[in-house]
Amino acid sequence: MTVRLGLTGSIGMGKSTTAQMFRDLGVPVWDADATVHRLYAAGGAAIGPVSSLVPDAIRDGAIDRDRLKSALKTDPDLLNRLESVVHPLVAADRARFIAEHANAPLIVLDIPLLFETGGAAAVDAVAVVTTDADTQKSRVMARPGMTQTLFDQIMSRQTPDAEKRARADHLIETNTLENTRARVAELVQQLTKTGGKDA
Repeated sequence: MTVRLGLTGSIGMGKSTTAQMFRDLGVPVWDADATVHRLYAAGGAAIGPVSSLVPDAIRDGAIDRDRLKSALKTDPDLLNRLESVVHPLVAADRARFIAEHANAPLIVLDIPLLFETGGAAAVDAVAVVTTDADTQKSRVMARPGMTQTLFDQIMSRQTPDAEKRARADHLIETNTLENTRARVAELVQQLTKTGGKDA
């Protein structure tokens, strides 16, 4: 049986780095953000549905995320309509990935908004990447174009880290790369043997 591990964590916690560590150990990883990027790219499955909702968002055969954001600001109801066409495409891609790796002992589903979107129900266990608040903020503020206001807005839309930690089956501390790598290796070994949650 394949163990489906949901991987999540707030911005700046080190989730992308942690996901790569799972890949480095040969674990198949499905990336929700990368899937959306692919759907929005030229030839992507989201082009048609999104163009019917927001024709101005299409540029050079792809969805221009900045134009889409501008449209979302002016139309409060657009987000729900957009999610109603994009979410099924993302879910179909995830289902395809799971089917393709049906013989793998462990797969990772990297979903930033796992708790916020109810995705925890679709996995066998949840691993939350986490670090202290100061480290998180310094990582995020170092990103190009990041401001305190934008950081606060992003944080307000995410489930608080303390709540994520409380709901997690497994925690992955990302204070140092060495500790993170060791914890990922430990989890891979544990989950491929026990099949899911901590005993």
